[in-house]
Amino acid sequence: MDVDWAAWLIGLAAVAAVWLVLCVVMVLLARRLPPGLLRDIAEFLPACVTTARRLRRSPAVPRRAKVALLLAVIWVVSPIDLLPEFLPVIGPLDDVVAVVLLLRYAARSIPRDQLVAAWPAELRLLDLLLDGRRRTDREPKSQ
Repeated sequence: MDVDWAAWLIGLAAVAAVWLVLCVVMVLLARRLPPGLLRDIAEFLPACVTTARRLRRSPAVPRRAKVALLLAVIWVVSPIDLLPEFLPVIGPLDDVVAVVLLLRYAARSIPRDQLVAAWPAELRLLDLLLDGRRRTDREPKSQ
């Protein structure tokens, strides 16, 4: 049985192109959302991944925190999930829970100014992520 590799590569390229177009469309539609809960939900996981990527490059972040951040990124991009993504509402839930737990663990040992500088979204989302235990002002308040 001969395998037609050209057909396989064309099919794979077509699937990748459709996936890429759908990702771009979702990003564009998410940016048009009005402020509120739906926009916060759409921004949350990408903001967590961006923060993890930025902090992984920082020399001020301890190694154990970098390992936790790497695990968070791998968990999100991995096609293997505890709950399949196609299940409505609960599909992405395992990604969100894993990322939140890993970022909270890493945040315990990351300097606050580094964490705030790496966060790309609204700071109140970072407050929600950290459970409000840390103040996340861009500039420390003088007392």
